[in-house]
Amino acid sequence: MSRRIDYGNLMHRAMRGLIQEVLTGVAANGLPGDHHFFITFDTLHPDVEIADWLSDRYPEEMTVVMQHWFDNLEVTDDGFSVTLNFGDNPEPLYIPYDAIRTFVDPSVEFGLRFETQDHDGDDDPEDDDDGDDALPSPAAQVVSLDSFRKT
Repeated sequence: MSRRIDYGNLMHRAMRGLIQEVLTGVAANGLPGDHHFFITFDTLHPDVEIADWLSDRYPEEMTVVMQHWFDNLEVTDDGFSVTLNFGDNPEPLYIPYDAIRTFVDPSVEFGLRFETQDHDGDDDPEDDDDGDDALPSPAAQVVSLDSFRKT
């Protein structure tokens, strides 16, 4: 019985905790300075809640911007809800952290990218985690901030 430390899942949990902490601060105090966020998420995630017309328009993934106008930002341990403006149509969204693919704050050249690794079923190592065995194991990802730099 081989056991290993699942650094990929540990890193993703830490990165999602960072997003939660940032959004909690924004919910309490608003966006400071020039900070703003581009958040890309999987619209097919079972816990994502968006309007049907947004699902139809963005059948796989969607990027939202939190900058000048957003309302009702509520942050929980599992995700966040926010109302954003789409062509003068305010729409509530719920985005679980597990659905986030990228989180970028271009004002400070900061970005996170989440990737998952598909298992081919040939090797099935036992993970030393807290029972999330049904979830796919994310690949370790080193994020280069150079891709977000302004030129």
